[in-house]
Amino acid sequence: MPDRVPGRGDLADAIRYALKSREGLTRFLEDGRIDLDTNAVERSIRPIALSRKNALFAGSDEGGEHWAAVASLIETCKLNGVDPQTYLADLLTRLVDGSPQSRIDQLMPWHWPATT
Repeated sequence: MPDRVPGRGDLADAIRYALKSREGLTRFLEDGRIDLDTNAVERSIRPIALSRKNALFAGSDEGGEHWAAVASLIETCKLNGVDPQTYLADLLTRLVDGSPQSRIDQLMPWHWPATT
């Protein structure tokens, strides 16, 4: 008679998790583009986590909201291959020069030419 695992406990929870998540846990076997680990993703979000911790010292709720908006623009630039410093300098110049608010969508990072 085989040994049994008690229905309650850490091992039983781990087995239930693996069985319930089997498709996601084995998807990398069917698609070679999927990495076995999440190290690349974790490395890419580390700056966001650090920025979130730094935002705790923004001084006020409004300061935190402004920090979040700028951090979002910077990360969106990176995702679209746009240099954030060049983008922000160009964006501020266009805003000061009177770019119409009705065309704000054209000022988003995904409309800028990629620099990387």
